[in-house]
Parts: sequence; structure tokens; C-alpha cells
Amino acid sequence: MTQKILLVDDHEVVRLGIKSLLSRDPKFQVVAEAGNAAQAIEAVARFRPDVVVMDIRLPGKSGIEATREIVNQNPAVKVIMLTSYAEDELLFEAIAAGASGYVLKQIGSGELVRALETIARGESLVDPSLMQKVFDKVRESSRKAEDESFAALSNQELRILALVAQGKTNKQIGLAVSLSEKTVRNYMSSIFSKLHLSTRAEAAAYAVKHRIQDHLPTN
Repeated sequence: MTQKILLVDDHEVVRLGIKSLLSRDPKFQVVAEAGNAAQAIEAVARFRPDVVVMDIRLPGKSGIEATREIVNQNPAVKVIMLTSYAEDELLFEAIAAGASGYVLKQIGSGELVRALETIARGESLVDPSLMQKVFDKVRESSRKAEDESFAALSNQELRILALVAQGKTNKQIGLAVSLSEKTVRNYMSSIFSKLHLSTRAEAAAYAVKHRIQDHLPTN
């Protein structure tokens, strides 16, 4: 099945080069070209391409803004960013806007064709040189989420919750942290309220899931 392609770049030479490359492959048909975001949005509505090859830096609206509007209005259309810019911020803004792929213009002709094939199949693709940045961002987000998991708890509440996760009773917890059972129960009520939990089992599961041992105070 032939994939209909829309080329969006404010440099005509770039569009001509990509069009010439794709004209040699029967799997692709360039149905339209655009030099700015407004033309791109209009071309999508008129020609209904399967894949849009989008530059980021465009006069007026950026390619990222155009991508967001195109994907919101036409969820079936796939957008691949083809750009000279490898900045982290642009990469993640493009993904957030709905782009299915992000590759650099230094890509070889064969690699570009394979990238378009990948996007056309409904898969996602990030330039290999940028993958480490994606992994770093995911790890950073994961660490941030973990840090926020227990942000509302005091150090004493953390210690008590960790003991709950070990299966300790209120009496055993009280002995471990030098508190009365009643005080431990009060702490447990506070923990339930802050973490939006209802039962001791939920609290224990939450503590284990979010690796409470990594968040315990050192003194």
C-alpha cells in the first residue's frame, strides 16, 4: 500500500531532495509540500496524507505547534520530525505534541526511508543518537515520582510505615520506635490520610511498591 507523504520545510532544496529520494520508492507518494505551519495544516486537511515529514524551525508557528494542531485534528495522521536540532527540550516538546518520530537531518537516505516505513506502520521512532536522552529523561521522571511518593510524610511516619511493610503490629512498632500503641495508631491515621489509603494492607503494599527503604531518614 502506497503511503501518502506531506513534506514540510521552509527550504525548497530540502523538500526537493526528500521528494527525489522518495520518488524512487513505490511505497511512498509525495502528495503535497508546505513551507510553513499554516500551509502544512491546510495541506493535511486537503490531501489527507498518511505521514507528515515536519521541520521544527518554520517561519511563524513552529513545526511543533503545527504538529500539535495536526494530530489533534487528524489523529490518524503520523508526524515525523526531521530536524537539525538535537536539543533535549525540542525532542520532548515534539513527543508531547504528538509526533511519532524524531530524526536528525544527518540521517542517511536509506535510514530515512526505513524511518518512514516504521512511522507508517504506526510505530514510534527516535534517532539513535538521541535515545540516551530519552532514557535519561525517563529515569529522571521515575526518580522524581519516587521522591514525591513520601514527600508528605514526616521522618517518624516514614519509620512507622516501613515497619508496617515488614508486617509489624502496632505494639511491635511502638516498642521499636519508643511510642505507645495509641500514638502509633494516631500516626497510622495520619499516614492513611496523607497517602489517601484506607487499610494497613494498602499501606504496606504502597511502601513496598515505592521502595520506602530508599527514603528512610539516616538518623
